[in-house]
Amino acid sequence: MKDIYIRTLTGLVFLIVVIGSIILDPFAFLIVFSIFNVIGLAEFYKLVNVKTVKQFPVDYYVFGTLIYLLIGLSGLGYIDIRNIAIIFVIFFVQIAIELFRRDKPDWKNITSKITGYIYISLPFGLMNSFYFTGAIPEPGYGILIGLFVLIWTSDIFAYLTGSMFGKHKLFERISPKKTWEGSIGGLLFATIASYILSIFIDQFSFTEWLILTIIIVISGTIGDLVESLLKRNAGVKDSGTIFPGHGGVLDRFDAVIFATPMAFVFINLI
Repeated sequence: MKDIYIRTLTGLVFLIVVIGSIILDPFAFLIVFSIFNVIGLAEFYKLVNVKTVKQFPVDYYVFGTLIYLLIGLSGLGYIDIRNIAIIFVIFFVQIAIELFRRDKPDWKNITSKITGYIYISLPFGLMNSFYFTGAIPEPGYGILIGLFVLIWTSDIFAYLTGSMFGKHKLFERISPKKTWEGSIGGLLFATIASYILSIFIDQFSFTEWLILTIIIVISGTIGDLVESLLKRNAGVKDSGTIFPGHGGVLDRFDAVIFATPMAFVFINLI
């Protein structure tokens, strides 16, 4: 019973922080997710280097934060989008830095860092662009809230329907508890949520919200499986402990991490 209270309280605080920062101000969201970005980078680096990590390299966090800010600030319109080109320089500088390590240089260390930037800093930075994209004529936080609502709806009802009706495993060797019934249930309820969103957030038609929902649910499910693979390879249950009863940043944002780039591309294409 105590665990349920802890999970509920943590979930409520998490909800308030995420939705509150979205509604409060774009810059507030930028700051909040810059913190999540750093924590997520730390969790990722530990997962992929679980047998060798002794300390977290400073350059990893500096460059990861810089990449997040470049993408986030350009998405919000605070800086020229051409500044994103600096990211390519960062990648090559990161490779060069490995040559000057005091201990033995290791290519795996380079790939761990660059993959962390792509896997975490890139999608976290792109979330900021949902306040305003070239396809949307006016700024607003409706689409960003819609992204989280669809993912959370899919997650919650995938768990509930899977618990009640799940018989056929979705991807047993990676995530034994996930079922096809749960995934389909999550998609159905997310579709209902998309209809409600189309009523209150009229930047998209219902058809557009429906297509976006399918993209988000499928990519979010893959993101969940990818994070499960990371944890399985590292031999851990959770990516971290920052959210008592819920795990770490990667545990809370695994679906969002994969869904964000896919949603971004779709939104800009339409």
